[in-house]
Amino acid sequence: MNRIGNKRIAQPKIDPVIDLDRIGVFREGRWILRNATWQVPRGSLAAIVGPNGSGKSTIARVVSAHLWPTTGQCTVLGQTFGQTSLPDLRRSIRLVQPAGPFDIDASLTARQVVLTGFFSTLTLYQTPTAAMTRQATRLLKLVGLSNVADRSYSTLSSGERVRSLIARALVVQPHLLLLDEPTAGLDLLAREQVLATAAALLRQPAPPTIVLITHHIEEIPPRTQSVVLMSKGAILAAGKPADVLTAKNLSKAYGVPVHVRRTHGRFTVHVHPSAWKRILKSSSASLR
Repeated sequence: MNRIGNKRIAQPKIDPVIDLDRIGVFREGRWILRNATWQVPRGSLAAIVGPNGSGKSTIARVVSAHLWPTTGQCTVLGQTFGQTSLPDLRRSIRLVQPAGPFDIDASLTARQVVLTGFFSTLTLYQTPTAAMTRQATRLLKLVGLSNVADRSYSTLSSGERVRSLIARALVVQPHLLLLDEPTAGLDLLAREQVLATAAALLRQPAPPTIVLITHHIEEIPPRTQSVVLMSKGAILAAGKPADVLTAKNLSKAYGVPVHVRRTHGRFTVHVHPSAWKRILKSSSASLR
């Protein structure tokens, strides 16, 4: 509670799916994440943004229960690290990494790719049940891929592959879904199709909490409720998008003056060309 004079002012309670309290990660003689505090309400869409090397992947690995923080307290889906089984916790979490280290069997059809999600395998070793197949078909329709359900994964476009991986993650009905750079390398239409898919998931009954990890501010959907801006291994700002994605905050995070515009609930950021010469000079100096 906060106080105004002698009066207590009750603060609205949230049901956090992610609750980080001053967590830090120390690796190879240095802190790669420091004093990170963040809460994400259940059933919401959140985003983690920031430059390369800012700590986005580290905080995502902690939240996905794949990395144990060195300091602080981490609670995900109501389970506090150190008081619960992380392998059990991970059953309710799915991480989609289109550019990750593991590749799906490209000879599978899109429907078969989705079915591998039931078995957590990269190819289909087991025979799916009729109920599993119906669920896979329903999810392909949800992500807009009914028309390519029987095409091989190898023939799908990059954007179609990403959406099939999202459908694959959803077959187990996760409570927390992390999308790590899901639009990397996609063209404008494919990018928007992936973002539209994320928005569509939130319109479903009992949707998962979704965390989008991205380099690009323009990829943050309008329905995003919470944003974390990372810089040099720390949270520079956290809160509502309009409060975090300011010219002041983003200029500090990227080390260059930026201009921010908001249109139809989406943000765009650009650097004026007059700053390019200084950017190149500063990058040359950092290499010396």
